[in-house]
Amino acid sequence: MRWLLRSKIHRATVTETRLDYEGSITIDEELVERSGMWVGEKVTIADVDNGNRFETYILPGERGSGIIAINGAAAHLCGEGDKVIIMGYELTDEPIEAKVLLVGPDNGIVRELVY
Repeated sequence: MRWLLRSKIHRATVTETRLDYEGSITIDEELVERSGMWVGEKVTIADVDNGNRFETYILPGERGSGIIAINGAAAHLCGEGDKVIIMGYELTDEPIEAKVLLVGPDNGIVRELVY
């Protein structure tokens, strides 16, 4: 069994940080669905601007809002306007195709790729 990349939202822009929150990342529901991720799923976040990398879980944000909110203690690791890569993985015993969403500055989908 191996952990393989299954879903990725590439270079999303952090729209807000919420320190006084129980934790997680809030992601626009459309991005969650189109990427193949699930609400509640554990994801790895890599901040392109400062190199921080952490794990959290997904909460749904308003559909079409473009929201990418870093919540709780992780809000210390990212700033508004930072570019982040959001990655979901799958434990499997055979190769899988990863779905990748490339997003623009407003977190709208620019292109979908499959690796």
